[in-house]
Amino acid sequence: MLDKLRPQVKILLDPLAEKLNINPNIITIIGLILSVISAYMFATGSLLLGGIFIGLSGFVDIIDGAVARKHSSTTPFGGILDSTSDRFADAFILIGIIYGGFVNWIIGILALHASLTVSYVRARAESEGIKCNVGIAERPERLVILMAGAFLGYIFNPIIMGLAVALVMILGYLTVLQRLIHSQNELKDE
Repeated sequence: MLDKLRPQVKILLDPLAEKLNINPNIITIIGLILSVISAYMFATGSLLLGGIFIGLSGFVDIIDGAVARKHSSTTPFGGILDSTSDRFADAFILIGIIYGGFVNWIIGILALHASLTVSYVRARAESEGIKCNVGIAERPERLVILMAGAFLGYIFNPIIMGLAVALVMILGYLTVLQRLIHSQNELKDE
């Protein structure tokens, strides 16, 4: 869904990416570190700082790819590192939210499972030659939901964070289903 905003975001990020003369893999690791900080903030009970650091880590996650493309330094390893870091970041953030007591641990673990499975189905489909970036809740949408839950929970009631995690779980599983159906349809055409 947010993928449709990519052209507008690209216009804003390209000038910044051009000025950054740093290895994109280092930027990827910085994004992962920001996710760990986000998780720590949630684990210590800070919805506001947890949400802010999700936003910062997401922004840095966008920048690494833009820098790699602008400086013609995209590599297969960089893609693997980026995807792996994203999985760790998702896990750290959700574990921090669970540890902080903002969501029932079962819902939190299922949201983590859904998030990882969304990515797994895409990777598995792409290994079969199927372009599989479909679905209602790809990673950017899930992070925006968690960020919104953190900010709204901070302002109104922390229970909103738990509702956001439950929404991530539900939309994550729906996305898995969408990707499975998409993959099946693509394979029927062969």
